[in-house]
Amino acid sequence: MKLKVHLIQRRQVWLPTIPGWGVILGSLWLALTLTIANIHPFLAVTAPISANILVVEGWLPDYAIKEAIAEYERGTYEKLITTGTPLSRGYYLAEYKNFAELTAATFLALGFDPNQLVAVPTPKVEKDRTYTSAVTLRQWVSTSELRVTGVNLFTLGTHARRSWLVFRQALAPLVPVGAIAVEPRAYDAKHWWRSSEGVRTVISEVIAYLYARLVSWKS
Repeated sequence: MKLKVHLIQRRQVWLPTIPGWGVILGSLWLALTLTIANIHPFLAVTAPISANILVVEGWLPDYAIKEAIAEYERGTYEKLITTGTPLSRGYYLAEYKNFAELTAATFLALGFDPNQLVAVPTPKVEKDRTYTSAVTLRQWVSTSELRVTGVNLFTLGTHARRSWLVFRQALAPLVPVGAIAVEPRAYDAKHWWRSSEGVRTVISEVIAYLYARLVSWKS
C-alpha cells in the first residue's frame, strides 16, 4: 500500500485581461468620483416642510444664527427654539451654562423678538447628544400650550442628514420634521476634499450617519 500526500495542486484561475483591468479600474474610479461629488450634498440635506416651529441647534456659529433669523422671517413660524448641551469648556466662567441659552442670548443681541424665542437646554450626557436634544424637545412639545404642526431643524452642513434622521425618529409620530442645512464657511463645500477641515468633517459625519442608521432611536 502506497501513501501519497499532495501538498500543492494545480488549478485553473481566470484573471482579467489588460482591457478587463482597464474596465475594472475605470469603474472603481468612476464610483469614487461620483461618491466624492455627491456625498456632501447628500449629508448637507435641505428638505424644509410647512412648519410653525424653527429649531436651531445651539452649537452653530454666529453666521448661521444670522441665517436662521432670515429663515424665520421668510417662513410662517410662531416660535424659534434653541437646543444644546452644557458648555464643554469655560462652563465655570461663562454667564450662560449651555449652548441653548448662549445661542438664545445671541439671537436677542441680534434683535430677535424675545416673545418668539424659547431655549430648551439638553441635560448633560456623555454620548448621543443629538438624540438627547431631540427627546428634550419632544418633552417640551408634549407640555407646550402651542399646537406644533411641524418643525424645521436648522443646522450646519453635513450634520444635517444625521440630525434630521434622529429628530424625525424622536418626534415621530407626534410632529413631522424638515431640515435646513447652512453651508459651512470653514471650507469650500463644493470642493471639500481640498482642505483638511472638509475631509475631517465629511469622513466623521459619514461614520456618524452610518452609526445613526444602525441604531433605533425610538424609546
